[in-house]
Amino acid sequence: MPFGVPGDTLQDDGTLVPGPHHQAPPCRHFPECGGCQLQHVDDEAYRDYLVSRVTTALAQHDLATEIRNPHLSPPSSRRRASLRALKVGQGAVIGFNEARSHRVVDMHENYILRQELLCLVKPLKGLLGRFLPPRKTGEVQLTLVDQGADVLLKGVEPEGYEAMEALTGFCEEHRLARLSIDQGLGPEALYEPVPATITLSGVTVTFPTGGFLQATADGEAALVSSVREAVGDTQSTADLFAGLGTFALALSGKVYAAEASRDAVLALKRAAPAIAAEHRDLYRRPLDSSELSNFGTVVLDPPRAGAEQQVEALAGSTVGRIAYVSCNPGTFARDAKLLIDGGYKLDWVRPVGQFRWSTHVELAAAFSR
Repeated sequence: MPFGVPGDTLQDDGTLVPGPHHQAPPCRHFPECGGCQLQHVDDEAYRDYLVSRVTTALAQHDLATEIRNPHLSPPSSRRRASLRALKVGQGAVIGFNEARSHRVVDMHENYILRQELLCLVKPLKGLLGRFLPPRKTGEVQLTLVDQGADVLLKGVEPEGYEAMEALTGFCEEHRLARLSIDQGLGPEALYEPVPATITLSGVTVTFPTGGFLQATADGEAALVSSVREAVGDTQSTADLFAGLGTFALALSGKVYAAEASRDAVLALKRAAPAIAAEHRDLYRRPLDSSELSNFGTVVLDPPRAGAEQQVEALAGSTVGRIAYVSCNPGTFARDAKLLIDGGYKLDWVRPVGQFRWSTHVELAAAFSR
């Protein structure tokens, strides 16, 4: 039943009687807003949901293993978000889309974003009212970096000296770390008083415009801790789909990092010259068995599509341990089956709920042979 929670009771007349795990949603926009789907679920039931998503995905491939207690990011901890914006009158509405709709739900409160980002929503509505074209939806990407809020706007049309002055004034007033605009040809930084950076495992890394960052700092720490445990004391590791080095920078010994984003690779090389970082599209050119033989462990952190071709090569390799980080239990289970058929054991999985009250599940897992 919609919005039912384990423990709720359904009466004969169709009335839902809340049970012990049914909580009052904190946000006025729930359930209209599509940003959260599970605000009515308490933490215990939400942890059970995360576990069930993983066990169900594994069971579809006849797999099972130890599922560790999930990590939950607390409310108001998200340090990145992509919001929609629409011009209305002299201003704009900004928020997430309504569930299963393109309608933008105007955000007046929020219980997932960091306060440093949330406080920008109201002033951004006034700013975008000047620059959004009528009847077209824009996009606002917010990321919290070392210097403050990094804002990327898409679909806006600022023209002329006065427009640039208004944007610069907004940045200075709200102490933005960076403001970039993408008018269809890629993002261009219009304001960046000092280079934007992010600190990963104590190392300062240049943060490219539109770069990827784990959704919460504590979620990142939980994933890093899990990866380090899975890797163990092996002194040669390949970090595949390495991004800016979230995991590579946390590892000791000889580390190789492969990443398809050129900007991310350059940033990682500058931050940590000792890491052998390579610009490489692993979907087009996965590491083969001879290359993999140089490493005792491999870290995988692919996009939602998983890493089927790379996993097939790993299944036939001599690599002893694999740490697999995934944002899609379905493709993870598919890849886990390939590794197990190749002789690996799935030692454990830890779900991570970085996207509070959503159906999005991340995980870290350990394989060995």
